[in-house]
Amino acid sequence: LKPLNWYGDDQGSHAMRKKKHGDPSCLLSAAFFGSLGSSFLYGYNLSVVNAPALYIKAFYNKTWIERYGEPIGAETATLLWSITVSIFAIGGLLGALSVSFIIRVLGRKGTLLANNSFAVIAALLLSLGEKAKSFEMLIIGRLIMGVDSGIALSALPMYLGEISPRHIRGSIGQFNSILICLGVFTGQVLGLPELLGQESRWNYLFTFLALPALLQLCVLPFLPESPRYLLMERRDEAGAERAFQRFLGKTDVSEELEEVHAEARAQDNLHTVSVLQLLKGPAVRWQLITIIVTMACYQLCGLNAIWYYTNGILREAGFAENILPYITLSTGAIETLAAIISGLVIEQIGRKPLLIFGFSAMALFFSLLTVFLNFQDSVSWMPYLSYICILAVIASFCSGPGGIPFVLTGELFEQSYRPAAFMIAGTVNWLSNFAVGLLFPFIQETLQTFSFLVFVVVCVSGSIYLCVVLPETKSKTFQDISQSFAKINKIPVPSPGQEMELVLSIKPDTCEKVQDVVKMESSF
Repeated sequence: LKPLNWYGDDQGSHAMRKKKHGDPSCLLSAAFFGSLGSSFLYGYNLSVVNAPALYIKAFYNKTWIERYGEPIGAETATLLWSITVSIFAIGGLLGALSVSFIIRVLGRKGTLLANNSFAVIAALLLSLGEKAKSFEMLIIGRLIMGVDSGIALSALPMYLGEISPRHIRGSIGQFNSILICLGVFTGQVLGLPELLGQESRWNYLFTFLALPALLQLCVLPFLPESPRYLLMERRDEAGAERAFQRFLGKTDVSEELEEVHAEARAQDNLHTVSVLQLLKGPAVRWQLITIIVTMACYQLCGLNAIWYYTNGILREAGFAENILPYITLSTGAIETLAAIISGLVIEQIGRKPLLIFGFSAMALFFSLLTVFLNFQDSVSWMPYLSYICILAVIASFCSGPGGIPFVLTGELFEQSYRPAAFMIAGTVNWLSNFAVGLLFPFIQETLQTFSFLVFVVVCVSGSIYLCVVLPETKSKTFQDISQSFAKINKIPVPSPGQEMELVLSIKPDTCEKVQDVVKMESSF
């Protein structure tokens, strides 16, 4: 006979299964809506200015004539447009530099929620700039949107890494990459002439920025804060237990709480360290070097530069100008598909193989692209191969390098080091982004079709470094990952006896229990 329960037989057995295996709905909601108001907006802003570029430049010229009675000069127009595009990276750098302080005050979830204010303000400035006849509003809006993205790309991966159980930490972390790619694709779709890519509608492209931010504001307040943050930094064990229970969908979270306690006992300093302390700390030196190298390769591997060539190659292939926006959608679609596949396989394949494969494949296809570009004038079908190489480069990037650097930044550092680590990683990310935008036109002018060989060197160097230095981190605790670097950092790994002494020194009641057990054994 089946035991009676309050739910009835079928519902009761279903509830029992949920308690045993966990209900991931809360965790998935946090990952999706956290990413929607953060990384999605970053991706959207990477592509949204492409479609209305001509209309925005015309608006700048019209405003200039109304103010000064003459058309804007060519050099001034180029300067204003360059500032409009590049100031996004400056804002991102400012956001990355401030994130450590904001997270310390507001926590992970609180930072994501407060960050939405930047997105809403930026949306208002960007969408109302034309009506106010102020191109300054567009430039300031892009700066503020950059600040939003700089904060989001640090706070979100940190939040996702801390709320996820270790066996799916990589998959949950890849929500960041997937939503970036989805944001890029959405910007391309909405920028089509049939939708918002028209002279009378382009400002609505920026109005859309407020929608994901408002959706996050409606959902995220009802989801828990990071349980690791609550336990290790706020000393709120009851709150951490409730957060674990909701995220994992089960009542018994003693194992997860003990894992966090063990990490806390193993740390020399439970207080959040500063950036300067992180830079000086020998215990995390190679973790820091690894993150700097990986994040620099993330930006310097050449994906941003590939967009310079896409439309030109499509024109060489004979595609009409009016269908180029539709063919360009394939880049966003491939990007999103590759990111989703990476998120599905990351826990089976691991972080290290996906990173090495991604950078190595990019180096291969950049090399082939260089060959094809040099022969595209002499062979009629060569531009088609060049375009296939572009799609392959994008897919290779999103298979690993496009999202895993953010996952690794959260995994390679224990709780007290994590905010400072994300601040450094974000700074490297945005400085490298700015450097590519600044230097690539000069590289292109000097090397012409051989300019992609620079990125081949970056990708190969990154692959070699990761192959030699990076340990695999899948399904490991943060403490285990730190110990993986102990040898290369020349930090002695504590023996089991030393670990027991540490535990006993922190928990005196446990020491008394052990002494009682020893006495009982000696009496026999």
